[in-house]
Amino acid sequence: MKLAEFIRNNIETLLLEWDKFALTIESAEKLDKTGRRDHAREMLVSIAADLDKPQTEDEQIARSKGQAPRDANADTAAEDHGMDRLSAGFTINEAISEYRALRVNVLRLWIKEVDPATTPGCLDDILRFNEAIDQSLDEALASYTTEKDMDTRLLKTILSASTDQTFVLNPEGRFVYVNAATTDLFDRPQQQVIGKTCFDLGFDFAASLQRNLIQVLSTGESYRGEFSYTFGAGQQFEYILSPVLVQDAGYPEVVEAVVGIARDITLRKAAEDQSWHQANFDILTDLPNRRLFIDRLQQDLRHAERAGLSMAVMFIDLDGFKDVNDSMGHEAGDALLRLVAERIKDCVRESDTVARMGGDEFTVALNEVNAIEQILTVAAKIIDTLCRPFNLHGTLVQISASLGVARYPADAQTPDDLINMADQAMYEAKRAGRNQVSLGQQPAVLPASPEQS
Repeated sequence: MKLAEFIRNNIETLLLEWDKFALTIESAEKLDKTGRRDHAREMLVSIAADLDKPQTEDEQIARSKGQAPRDANADTAAEDHGMDRLSAGFTINEAISEYRALRVNVLRLWIKEVDPATTPGCLDDILRFNEAIDQSLDEALASYTTEKDMDTRLLKTILSASTDQTFVLNPEGRFVYVNAATTDLFDRPQQQVIGKTCFDLGFDFAASLQRNLIQVLSTGESYRGEFSYTFGAGQQFEYILSPVLVQDAGYPEVVEAVVGIARDITLRKAAEDQSWHQANFDILTDLPNRRLFIDRLQQDLRHAERAGLSMAVMFIDLDGFKDVNDSMGHEAGDALLRLVAERIKDCVRESDTVARMGGDEFTVALNEVNAIEQILTVAAKIIDTLCRPFNLHGTLVQISASLGVARYPADAQTPDDLINMADQAMYEAKRAGRNQVSLGQQPAVLPASPEQS
């Protein structure tokens, strides 16, 4: 029996052997039966047809070198197989091993059927079969490497065109690849970056990046973090970084590299900061609004409770503001509120919080005031400074303020209760004649200001 006839008569058996071997290849584990057999049937049919054809000595030499003529307009089954194996994630060694197994299985099964010593042309068939296998292997590898080279070129093109900073670090933290966006950011040519660490390049985020790299290497988990990069001109940009491990396919515990992708989030961060600021600060005076004041007051109360300290909340309402606003207009009224905010801030410490609650109402949170005299001293300073004339576009105007005080823990223990009690005390000050301070239900006797003493 000729080898070509044997192949055609036993294709299913040969495909079964091919399939059994494919199951031993790690990359083939995710393939189904059709995917494992791939183009094997077409290759066997092509080899059988080739064995039936007469062959000159020159053609034999060319085939032995993998240089048989090819149809430039059509891919062979072996070429299709090579491309498919690359797409399936096969390594080049795994792809080669399939042809080795095919060669062995075909010849082993055929020798069982024939006696080479008594079968005419048997040795010639074996020689030509090996040449055909080598030709198929050459076609598959050429297709595999061509496709891989194209994938590499496409990947490099994609990375070069990407506006995200993409780089590869070896396990020691040295750059082994940087795309164009990364070199543009670092303002250094690629040859000055490759082989260097962030410490070598003098980046201020080097320590943070090193910590993140160690975390990724030790845990094997991806990480998303933010870092800042300051350009030579002092302009600061914010980035979000996502490093991912590249692990050896055969030995997952071996880390080959870390791929990092950094995305510029400067504008997004600025928008988030602006949105947060608008939600928490008064647009006119840039003081904390009611929402932020309550949040800070809650934090101050927790600290006071832990440390066994006292604190106070002041509620301030301007006397005579409506007259100024009605007579001089809203622009003058807004300007007056901004000046009032500045004067109140000048009366308290950095650790205290001044807020605008709305309209002409302001609040102050005084921290760590254990004596009533401390509170009254600050209150007197605020009352005194708000009584002084304000210059509004060349016109001097005068107002005053009514101020209510609630103390923690003596009067209340929650933010809402403290604010409400201070508000009620402020109304007591207004009912008592304005331009004064009230502690709870009683007007307070203020210490003399430095100018009055």
